[in-house]
Amino acid sequence: MADLRALGADAGPNRDLETFPNPGPENDYTIRIRIPEFTCLCPKTGQPDFAEIRVEYVPDRLCIELKSLKLYMWSFRDEGAFHEAVTNQMLADLRDRLAPRFMRVTADFNVRGGLYTSVIAEYRKPGWQALPAVELP
Repeated sequence: MADLRALGADAGPNRDLETFPNPGPENDYTIRIRIPEFTCLCPKTGQPDFAEIRVEYVPDRLCIELKSLKLYMWSFRDEGAFHEAVTNQMLADLRDRLAPRFMRVTADFNVRGGLYTSVIAEYRKPGWQALPAVELP
C-alpha cells in the first residue's frame, strides 16, 4: 500500500474545497459531476454504505476544483452518517464554498436491508431563475 505522505500533504481525505474563477460568468451553464464510488458508514451498524453522488450546479463566480472534491468525498469514508444528513451536509458545504446560482446534490445509495434510498437536496440563489428550456426542431 502506498504511503500517502509520500504522495503529498494533500493526498489524504479532507474537507478543504478548493475553487477557481468561473471562466464564463456571463452565461448560465450547468456543470455535472458523477462520483460513483462514494462510501460512508451506517451510523447504526457501522457497516459500509455505498452510493453514487451527483452534483449539478450553475456556477456564479466560482467553480469547484475536482481533486479537492474527490478528497472531500473521501473524507466521509470512515464516518457514520444517515443518508439524509450526509446529502444535506454536502449541499451545505458546497453551497457555502461556491455560492452558486443553483445546485443539486443527488445521492443514490445501494440497497441496504432490501431498501434503496435516493436523497435529492437543492439550493437556488435568491432571485435566480433558470432560463426557459429551448426545444430545437
